[in-house]
Amino acid sequence: MAFKPANNIQDLQYFGEFGGVNPSISDSSTYTFLSAKTMFDTFEGNADGCYLYSRHSSPSNLYLGEALAAMEGTETANVSASGMGAITPVLLQLCNAGDHIISSRTIYGGTYAFLKNFTPKFSIKTFFVDITKLDIVEAAITKNTKLIYCESVSNPLLELADIAGLSEIAKKYNLKLVVDNTFSPLSISPAILGADIVVHSLTKFINGSSDTVGGVICASQEFINDLRNVNNGASMLLGSTMDSLRAASILKNLRTLHIRMQQHSKNALFLAEKFEEDGLKTVYPGLKSHPSHNLFKSMMNEQYGFGGMLTIDVGSLDKANELMEMMQNKNLGYLAVSLGFYKTLFSAPGSSTSSEIPEDEQKEMGLSDGLIRFSIGLDADIDRTYQMMRTCMEELNILKGNNKFQYV
Repeated sequence: MAFKPANNIQDLQYFGEFGGVNPSISDSSTYTFLSAKTMFDTFEGNADGCYLYSRHSSPSNLYLGEALAAMEGTETANVSASGMGAITPVLLQLCNAGDHIISSRTIYGGTYAFLKNFTPKFSIKTFFVDITKLDIVEAAITKNTKLIYCESVSNPLLELADIAGLSEIAKKYNLKLVVDNTFSPLSISPAILGADIVVHSLTKFINGSSDTVGGVICASQEFINDLRNVNNGASMLLGSTMDSLRAASILKNLRTLHIRMQQHSKNALFLAEKFEEDGLKTVYPGLKSHPSHNLFKSMMNEQYGFGGMLTIDVGSLDKANELMEMMQNKNLGYLAVSLGFYKTLFSAPGSSTSSEIPEDEQKEMGLSDGLIRFSIGLDADIDRTYQMMRTCMEELNILKGNNKFQYV
């Protein structure tokens, strides 16, 4: 039977302590023990079902973690206060001084900054590579390499990682494969394809309402136990704990993720096809022109589509800013970072979410000044949205003569 991530979420059944259809929120930072021995056993990690302190875990956080693990097909999960609060403990838990990381060169700017600027303080070195070329990935491995890090769909260039191929390489050299699946929840299931650890920024599509910051690490029970260890666990000791009220809120929104992702994907594919027909330089995994279109098709859970993210290139930062400001003024979306909101969000990543990457490296990877990253919303009438966007582009002379795009 095919892996059905939304079914796995749906099949979880929680009741509140008074029979509520939503689980009760554990609004406590610390927990009472009936005996001193139970407290000791809990500190030692030997008392299942007992809660110690909410920085370690709480019932609300465990409910959400269990649902996200079911979605990704892992044994368990640990939620955190942010996406970076999930990514950074994983990398620090897996690496010691002198170890090496191989990372995709096109990743979220915050992750890039952590690997490029912060981990060298601990003598951890990162090699940034073109993750789409498996031979280059394998050639970068050294005796000190501990893990391969990538994004399923990269931010912001929408490059695809061959997760099964990377998993084969990781297993060959006894490495861990860590995959950030923020851009493609439900659409791609990295753990089923061979990833050891899957991380998300819950802030984005999974929560979907741009009112909460959160993250999750989906992995084996053994690895999550290591992260929570009171003596040397990176999640426990770095303290990036999700608040129980936020965990409960995200769990409610998670129940509609399958519906939202279907609409995000449907709208994004419609716009991408229209933009490409208009001659705009458009990147979207659902387009046959995308270099990894067939790879995405081979990995995807088909009913959720190709995701809600697309990019266009309008030639210059000034033109990109003009277009985004005009679209916002016409209520077509918001000039804002982040993604996964019900409204379309757009930004120029070179000067925002990827600004941590030096300009010369941006150019080398193909991140141009005129690139606009769209997180496509849940519009009920996407054709009307397109017609209004097209009018904006025509007013700014982005579309000229015979509907073909020209740099202006």
